[in-house]
Amino acid sequence: MKKIIFFILTLFLFSNISLAQDVAINNYNDQNDSNIKNDFQYAQSLSNVFKYVAKNITPSIVNIKSTKKIKRSSTKQFMIDPRMQHFFDFFDKDFFDNLDENATPEIQQGSGTGVIIDKDGHIITNNHVIDEADTIEVKLSNDEVYQAKIIGQDPNSDLAVLKIDAKDLAPAKLGDSDKVEIGEWVIAGGNPFGLDNTITTGIVSARGRTLSGGSKYEDYIQTDAAINPGNSGGPLVNLKSEVIGINTAIFSKNGGYMGIGFAIPSNMVRSIVDSLITTGKVIRGWLGIGIQDLSQNLSKSFGYTGTKGALVSYIEKDSPAEKGGVKQGDIIMKINDVEIKDSNHLKNIVAENKPKNKVTLTIFRDKKQLNVDVKLGELKGDKETLSNQSDKDKDILLEKLGISLEKLNDDNKSLFKFKNEKGLVITKVTPGSIAQIAGLSRGELIVNVNGKVIDNIKDFEAIVNNELQNGIRLLIEDSKMEHFVFLQSN
Repeated sequence: MKKIIFFILTLFLFSNISLAQDVAINNYNDQNDSNIKNDFQYAQSLSNVFKYVAKNITPSIVNIKSTKKIKRSSTKQFMIDPRMQHFFDFFDKDFFDNLDENATPEIQQGSGTGVIIDKDGHIITNNHVIDEADTIEVKLSNDEVYQAKIIGQDPNSDLAVLKIDAKDLAPAKLGDSDKVEIGEWVIAGGNPFGLDNTITTGIVSARGRTLSGGSKYEDYIQTDAAINPGNSGGPLVNLKSEVIGINTAIFSKNGGYMGIGFAIPSNMVRSIVDSLITTGKVIRGWLGIGIQDLSQNLSKSFGYTGTKGALVSYIEKDSPAEKGGVKQGDIIMKINDVEIKDSNHLKNIVAENKPKNKVTLTIFRDKKQLNVDVKLGELKGDKETLSNQSDKDKDILLEKLGISLEKLNDDNKSLFKFKNEKGLVITKVTPGSIAQIAGLSRGELIVNVNGKVIDNIKDFEAIVNNELQNGIRLLIEDSKMEHFVFLQSN
């Protein structure tokens, strides 16, 4: 009897356990299904946001194709080889000059992206996309094609503004890049490798990046949204469909996407673009100082704590900084109560201010903190100033030497800090030219030719035309010292 009772109790117990297990499994499955359903709904919501942004921004994105004519010279190719010299002895010089003039120009093409910013047809893109282009073609998202003209260029920020005559345009809205946070979702639009209307997603990886070591105006937003060749000039957009950056560069060893791309922040873009549209150039504030970043050892030597700020290493004579009382060895901690991170940060803030604006610099000097008021000047001799010559001046000697020249003036002398009072500034050097092979570079000063001081482009051209075949000796001043360069046509 006891065995029977025990058997019944055991059977009852196991049946309840089995029932509990079934209930638990069912509850788990229901809960798991609920979690998956919630995850799916979240993913679907995020996908809907991406689709919404893509739909909004795509009509504002344009494809840009530029063409540049390069005159080919067959005689130069032969004259490089001394073995062909006896062949040329049978012909006079005019024969080859005429041959070069009639040579068929080579067409060089480039492509990139732009973004429409207003109903008037203004388009933002990168300067390197359209620089030196003879023709620029813009294709809208609806496949309509227009010829564009250049409104303004700023090589120092790699921005340019184009304009097309078109109706019913869909301009994008520029957002506030100061509000962008690391980890925020962003969408990059453009035409990578010529593939129209491509959208990629990612996050903001970092802010305040610089790539050129201080030679340009940079404050890049770094992103892992895929940016490839052809994306240049396209928008980087937040989830509100606002443009918070213009894609401009990639970090790559093979020319393709490697997870790191850079965009010019929209607030910098807005300031530069407004200036280009209004005046055709960028007007920047100027202090007239040389600055550098602080290291721990440098800070310690000045009795300063930390490495934030910018160290004044040079002061130009009669500059706003000198007139305001700034001294070599000062550490600029703040400008108008904005804490300075490094020298690039200070450079950008000064440039964004208008000339004649008064700014207050908080300075660390002799282990003390003090305020200095400075009235900013206007930055002269920027790259856009060097290119602001007549078309005739731009092309002088370009074919024979492969350089463009500008007469030495107060602006470019201040920019490059030349010591000589007379000379010709090299504003451009063509790759593969006689000048480039000889080692000449943009920003150098031709002081004299064959021992004669030269400060007139026409006189220099005459000397080159008469004596280049036998060779000419140039005395060159650069940022380091003076040196000689010998040029010869063959």
